[in-house]
Amino acid sequence: MDVVNQLVAQGQFTIIKQPLGFIKALQWIFAIFAFSTCGSYSGMFKMSVECKDRSESDLSIEVEFEYPFRLHQVYFDAPTCKGGNPERLFLVGDYSSSAEFFVTIGVFSFLYSMAALSVYFFLLEKYRENNKGARIDFVVTAVFTFMWLVSSAAWAKGLSDVKTATDPDRVITLITACDEQENRCREVHDPKVSGLNTSVAFGFINLILWAGNLWFVFKETGWMAAFAGTYAPSQEKQPAPDSFGQQGYDQQGYAQQDPYAGSQGGYQPDYGQGGYTEGGDYTQPGYEQQPTSFANQM
Repeated sequence: MDVVNQLVAQGQFTIIKQPLGFIKALQWIFAIFAFSTCGSYSGMFKMSVECKDRSESDLSIEVEFEYPFRLHQVYFDAPTCKGGNPERLFLVGDYSSSAEFFVTIGVFSFLYSMAALSVYFFLLEKYRENNKGARIDFVVTAVFTFMWLVSSAAWAKGLSDVKTATDPDRVITLITACDEQENRCREVHDPKVSGLNTSVAFGFINLILWAGNLWFVFKETGWMAAFAGTYAPSQEKQPAPDSFGQQGYDQQGYAQQDPYAGSQGGYQPDYGQGGYTEGGDYTQPGYEQQPTSFANQM
């Protein structure tokens, strides 16, 4: 408990109130929604085959399928209405690649968002040190943005194919007995795919969140200052200052500047000679008077 209390005391939890931390928390939450609604799905639909000989009919044929939607491995038994054993039929299609890819991106997004939030809370100073952490975060965020785009689009197409392959009206066409006019085949129960529709929606919401977070992470990288021209590499020499008011130091050392140089219109004192005129007055800027030497004054 002492270690936990120390971590909580050292944590900078106010970052959650800023867009950088708040959007990252939303990414963490919606990633859970995305992969859980897809990865935990299981559905079922029912059909009935009523033969001319009622004793051979099967009015409740249940077909169950689930993630990862390898439908070509899902089978059911249907009567032939010709006597004998029922025939075993398989659904059509394998849509596991798009579904598993979508779930994988969701899981890795969840893990990365949780790790990034931990860095924001407890290692924010190191994250911003030399902008290295922010630049790594930006690159990873850009990669996940692209992956959410690809995986969401692929899963949306895969879900459309799953709906078609599990449509009872389409599956009935696979049953041989349904080709005979004297037999009646119909659907009893459609599969509920609302959860899968929600997973696609969560996928595109994650795409929006990750794309929007790119801007806030980019501002932490320091690249904006470089693009704006305000960043000067340390190995380049700075231009010489025009006056002490603009810059009092140069690259080679401390350059002494006379305070009267900027206020007296270019006045340059000569410490080898007297700085006074014959009348004892200061030389005014713009006059051609020459100061009298110390020897002449004696």
